[in-house]
Amino acid sequence: MEVTELAEILTSQGKTVSVAEACTCGLIGYMLGTVPGSSRYFPGGVVAYTGGLKEKILGVPDEYYATYGSVSREMAIAMAHGVRELTGTDFAVSTTGVTGPAGGRSGLPIGTFWVGLSVKDGEDSAIEIHVDGDRDATKHGAARAAIDLLGRHLKGE
Repeated sequence: MEVTELAEILTSQGKTVSVAEACTCGLIGYMLGTVPGSSRYFPGGVVAYTGGLKEKILGVPDEYYATYGSVSREMAIAMAHGVRELTGTDFAVSTTGVTGPAGGRSGLPIGTFWVGLSVKDGEDSAIEIHVDGDRDATKHGAARAAIDLLGRHLKGE
């Protein structure tokens, strides 16, 4: 889904979205903010690249790192839920993954991401995706997946 279409749907429904980004480092927020009038549906978000911020700002439980890992379904859901609660939005998306060029501490292959979605008065969820390419391509692929995940939800797919 294009960001302009997502913006139109959110605006017409009077809904808002926030972001919690680790590996995408603000790229989703940037994309959401490219549409004029984006402040009507996008108040902002959190770039929590390291674990300490995920815990302190987003409220991710400390034990999630040891139990599930920093790149996991549970982490993505906790990040999305935390930022939605923090900002008071109707929806939130999150990303956590391995951008490369090294595999990082997770031991997962480069291009592995979890994208989370938190829905006010709804069910939180996450999807695992795999993106090919260099560091920039993987970040863009994960950001695009977050936009698409929210778009599919808004369309009832």
